[in-house]
Amino acid sequence: MNLNEQFVITVSRELGSGGHTIGKKLAERLGVRFCDKELIRALSKKFDLTPSTIERLKAEKKNWLSDFIQRLAPAPAPGGFVEADSVYGKEFNPTVTTDDIFKAETEILRAMAEETSCVIAGRSGFFVLRDRPNKMDIFITASKENRIARTMRKQNFPREMAEEVLAKVDKARENYVQRYAGVSRYDARNYNLTLNVDGLTEDQAVDIILNYLDAAAGDVA
Repeated sequence: MNLNEQFVITVSRELGSGGHTIGKKLAERLGVRFCDKELIRALSKKFDLTPSTIERLKAEKKNWLSDFIQRLAPAPAPGGFVEADSVYGKEFNPTVTTDDIFKAETEILRAMAEETSCVIAGRSGFFVLRDRPNKMDIFITASKENRIARTMRKQNFPREMAEEVLAKVDKARENYVQRYAGVSRYDARNYNLTLNVDGLTEDQAVDIILNYLDAAAGDVA
């Protein structure tokens, strides 16, 4: 992978592993846009980007998504990234899960990857962008106990509720990936790097990923 050319890094993760924050920090360190599922769904919802609308916009102009993305998540300067409580996060609607929306989100992901270097979290990015050149796929995992502890701490949940949420989200994400990608999200063959973050801080995890990217770039060179 060549970081001197336009690139895409997808970050899949287990809930409670800290993978979302790791993805954001990775984007910050690389000075590129961070794209997560809230942004993708916000674009679909806020601008009515159904498949038919996308096809019309694509026919009208080449950079059909640029204005939309810039309004919700401008490309950051090196050292900055989109915060979790930014405007697009407030547009998130977890009930929007139709096949049409998935198709629209797929188009949006591909357009984002075409426009600029970025780090993409979730949304089966490893599969949607499987034919994308200069791409790296990462999976962040952690032990069940650490995931429970983090969820309890971050969400102020009692243990029983945290365990219930993790079980439901794990099942939903696995079903989602199997439905649209036809593979298990836990299959390490989907990714270039699978990282268990037990005992690591988020910054240490980012350091490991950056070291891996440097090594991979050296192999390519």
